[in-house]
Formats: sequence, C-alpha cells, structure tokens
Amino acid sequence: MNKVLSSIVKVAAAHGALQKHAQQMAESLNLPYVKVIPDPKKCEHSHLLYVTDKGVQLQQCGKKAPGPVWVDFVTGSVAHRRKFGGGSGQMIAKAVGLKSGVRPSVLDVTAGLAKDAFVLATLGCQVQMIERSPIVHALLADGLMRAELNFEIMDIIDRLQLLHGNSIDLMQQCEKPQVVYVDPMFPHNTKSASVKKEMLIFREIVGDDMDAGTLLAQALETAEARVVVKRPRKAPIIEVTGLNLKPSYALEGKSSRYDIYALKKLTNTATVTVDDNL
Repeated sequence: MNKVLSSIVKVAAAHGALQKHAQQMAESLNLPYVKVIPDPKKCEHSHLLYVTDKGVQLQQCGKKAPGPVWVDFVTGSVAHRRKFGGGSGQMIAKAVGLKSGVRPSVLDVTAGLAKDAFVLATLGCQVQMIERSPIVHALLADGLMRAELNFEIMDIIDRLQLLHGNSIDLMQQCEKPQVVYVDPMFPHNTKSASVKKEMLIFREIVGDDMDAGTLLAQALETAEARVVVKRPRKAPIIEVTGLNLKPSYALEGKSSRYDIYALKKLTNTATVTVDDNL
C-alpha cells in the first residue's frame, strides 16, 4: 500500500467488539488503524475502511459525506437486478454472448464492486474476477464471504472466483477464458450530479485506469472467443498503441456501450443448467 493512500484511508471499527477484525484488516493492508468510531460523520479523517456489523464499508467522513460504498449481493440494487433485471435479455448478456445452451467462461479483469460479474454468474457463467486495488479487493472479499452464508444465492457465489493483482500480469498466467470482460475507469473532467458516489470515491482512492490500452491488448491475447469492453455511450474506443484496432461491432444503450471484439464462435462450457429465460 503506497504512502499517499495510507495517509488518506484509515481503518476503524464501529464498536469495540469489531476492533480485532479491524486491526487485522489494517495490518493485512498496511493501513493505519485508528480507533473505534461510532459516527464517521463526526470523524476528522478523510476516508475510513469501516468495519461494521453489516460488513466492511469505504466511508468518506464529514457532515456532508455521502453514504458508504460496500459490496452487498443479498439486498439492495444488486438483488433487485437479479430478480427483475431482464435475465439473458440484458445488454451485458448479449454482449458476452449468452444464448440458449451457451454460458461462456468469463474473466472480468476490472472487477470493481462486481455488479456485472454477479449478473453473469446469476445467468450461469463461471466468472473469475481480478481486482488490483487492495481496498476494493477487501470490500469484495468481505461481500463474497457474507453472501456465501445466504442460501438463496450461494450457488451463484460458487460461480465467482476473486483474485488480487495486476490483470495484465495475471492474464499471462491464467487458464484462457472464452470471454474477457473489461470495464476500465477513464479520466473525467467534471463531477456532475449524475456521477454515482461509487465512482467519485473510487476516483479518489483508486484513480483512473491509465493503462487501459495495454489491458485491452493483453485481453485480446488472452480471450479464446471474444473481448467485451464496457464504455460510456459517447466515449471513444480504447486505442492500442501501434494497432489500428476497431471493435467487430457494438451494442449501445442509453448511457453505456459494449464494444465487442469477436475472435471466434462461442461454445458452451457451462457445468450448470440455467433457464435461458431468466
């Protein structure tokens, strides 16, 4: 963990019974452990990796701070999307290539909060996730651990595997998936009201993915059948140095776009039976 990040993020517990957990997390991430902080809005620190009864949260401090960012696969927007999101009719499902009898293996090299990976696992894909930020990885690991205890979704969680490290390096070592999924964070010049709190805090803590071109180049070397890149709808395609590279085609929605680099026909690698109407 770099010194700049350790000066921004501290680890704290919501109450005394959680101190040991918080101290162990601080030690594993090489971040300062401060103390028990019952109310982050009255805290003098900038950001907390905050251990609560609900889970580990990334919390900006101060009276006007937005709510916490954390990984919750059981309730909230992720659960709503699982139940009512449109199943295999969703644009991400079409982009990855889901169809009757086909559930490709997917490597998500920019896991983030794993919302897209969870959707694909819900639809029957085996998904490996790579996250290079130690803090985001900690949030993800905590969310997966809690979700494993939920009977309703434990089979979905079994289809998710989380790795920590640099995706460009790990792609050169892993077993080739059929699909590599890329959703890089790019620089933005404005902070409009429409930007989600997750993105704002991620930019402060994680930063932008300045190596997206190299990431895409390695993804194309790694994927067996296709690479899918998620982009803001009006954003330019990712450029790869030395290559005049263009997507095979794109799927465009209201706010986002999927650039698909088709390499060969997808075949089924699913080991579970999933209703294609889900």
